[in-house]
Amino acid sequence: MSAPRDESIPPNAPRQNGVNKSVTTLAETAFSPSGTPVFPLSSDEIRALVRAALQEDAVDNDVTTLATVVSDRRSRAALVARRQGVICGTPFAMEAFRQRDPNVVIREDVKEGATVERAAKVLFLNGNARGLLTAERVALNFMQRLSGIATLTAQYVNAIRGTRAKILDTRKTTPGWRRLEKYAVRCGGGLNHRNDLAQAVLIKDNHLAAVDGNIALAVSRARAIAPNTMRVEVECENLDQVSAAVKAGVDVILLDNMRLQEMREAVQLVSGRAVIEASGGVNLQTVCGIAETGVDWISVGSITHSPPALDLALDFDE
Repeated sequence: MSAPRDESIPPNAPRQNGVNKSVTTLAETAFSPSGTPVFPLSSDEIRALVRAALQEDAVDNDVTTLATVVSDRRSRAALVARRQGVICGTPFAMEAFRQRDPNVVIREDVKEGATVERAAKVLFLNGNARGLLTAERVALNFMQRLSGIATLTAQYVNAIRGTRAKILDTRKTTPGWRRLEKYAVRCGGGLNHRNDLAQAVLIKDNHLAAVDGNIALAVSRARAIAPNTMRVEVECENLDQVSAAVKAGVDVILLDNMRLQEMREAVQLVSGRAVIEASGGVNLQTVCGIAETGVDWISVGSITHSPPALDLALDFDE
């Protein structure tokens, strides 16, 4: 499958002076004209990553398959969802099967980002039995991980439907997989926070400790070295810090582990002069209450660092 390369829009629009700051995220990654998330890897990158995964699994020395399956046997199989979820990562699965059998016939019945019900068939395959068997685990590993992220993200998005808030990811991603996991978040209906440390300023408690808690000084130093189009965000643990951040003219205020009433008061205090992000203590039971305080963003680390894998399986015809 030929997957388009991710061509990011310039990281941030220029900062706005005054009130009613824009509520676009810190990392604006390209979507297609139809709104579909753009797959973040090129065809060459997909091939290389799948090849490495197949080599890691020693697919050329699958003793079990070599012993039990004759070399010219062909089989039909279906990749099936064992529970409801959002599908993500099919380009990897198809590439894995094609690397093991260049002549495999694949029918894709579910597109990336689609929600499927339990027992839905995602892919149909007809090819060399040894090839299908040796590619099976690698194909599923890619798809289960990415579909799990997309599915958990969709649950959060659905939980706050009807509010103004947006669900964002964090940098709590698997090393080397950030582009993929942030893509999976987009497939689930979420948005991306900054992609890396160079994309936006985020002054947190440990940074403030280095300037004796002086938010104005930290923001001033950040403005002095950051490009003038780069947003500056400050993490606040109380309303006094929120007030100081507003006075310093920050673009985004991160409310860290605040109680709901404090969040409401912060929203009133800021009054549109900065984008407000909430973080900490966020789960599927608490997220709706957080969204109803009037915050703009809710960042959820768990959607990438600890999502349950979506239960997928490859069923062979007898």
